[in-house]
Amino acid sequence: MRRPPCRGPRTPGPAAPDAAGAGARTAGRPAGGRRRTVPGPRHEDVAAFDALDARLRGTPEPQAAGATAGVPGGGPAAPVSTASEGVAPPPAARSTTRSADGGGGGTRAAGPGRPGRGRAFTGVAAAAVTTVLAVVVAGQVSEGAQETHAGAQPQGRAGPRRLRRLPRTGPARPPPVPARPPAAPATYAEKMARKYPLDPRLAADGSFATIPGRDKAPGTGPVTRYRVDVERGLPLDGELFAEAVHRTLNDDRSWGHGGARTFERVSSGRADFVITLASPATTAKWCAKSGLDTTVDNVSCDSASTERVMINAYRWAQGAATYGDDKLHTYRQMLINHEVGHRLGRNHEFCSADGALAPVMMQQTKFLTTDGATCRINAWPYPTS
Repeated sequence: MRRPPCRGPRTPGPAAPDAAGAGARTAGRPAGGRRRTVPGPRHEDVAAFDALDARLRGTPEPQAAGATAGVPGGGPAAPVSTASEGVAPPPAARSTTRSADGGGGGTRAAGPGRPGRGRAFTGVAAAAVTTVLAVVVAGQVSEGAQETHAGAQPQGRAGPRRLRRLPRTGPARPPPVPARPPAAPATYAEKMARKYPLDPRLAADGSFATIPGRDKAPGTGPVTRYRVDVERGLPLDGELFAEAVHRTLNDDRSWGHGGARTFERVSSGRADFVITLASPATTAKWCAKSGLDTTVDNVSCDSASTERVMINAYRWAQGAATYGDDKLHTYRQMLINHEVGHRLGRNHEFCSADGALAPVMMQQTKFLTTDGATCRINAWPYPTS
């Protein structure tokens, strides 16, 4: 039976007293002069484990061989140090005998009842107790550390519990609203059908700005050149006004019908007349130069004594009750054709029959009925073309 290796701590301690002399140090050694030790990598002395086992059990420590009366050649034994003090027992405490079977299979501890084997088992038990003590101490240290940690953050025996993330119970977020594509620019017809706010008593800057550029005459016949001016300070689209004038005058239903003439817009050089978009106050001022009063119904005029055909901005923006809000485009075409007709030498006309189309030279801004006959609105000199 092999003895398990003993791994108890070993700390160097003071040397054994030298009173017994050299003879005492060698008395307990076997014939080969070797000390008897526990098998294992550290080779501790058997006597050291005997002393430790005695201290753990609370019994008197075993004395070295020869130190008691029952041992031949016994004398005062040297003090035995425990394993915890790390001092090996003195050599005099050991003696060897041959094994009972005489086989010389190893050394045996001397004494009655072959105590050597008991000592070996006692050493093994001491090593086991030492190991248990080490485990217990380590466990107590570990528990203390856990208690210290538990004081800061309580934990169960199975380790720290992890909190489950609960699903949100709030209202679900609405899906993102897709971005709207940029609105397409309004078309010419859409702009001409809109109503624009304007004060009927508005008095703007009184000065004019010419719409730049040129629109060539698209038709045949004599070319009539005109310029478009817009009073500064008006909250209206001058470019839209210039486009409306050119489109209207060159429509085949207008004054160029049948190739009688064609109209060309210029911004510089000679012009036969100037179509002017002006505030009500400025319109009244320029019409008065030709003896015309436009303040009564806030109307437009052809100031024949000047180069300007005046279009009242209020009427351009708001229209007239005779046309309503749903016929603004048609009303603006009539306004241009009527005032340019005066420049071309046409005079006012009246409703000829009830239900007939009103002549374009009729004052449709003011009324549609004359002499008991009511006409329908009409924007063109040649509406049937």
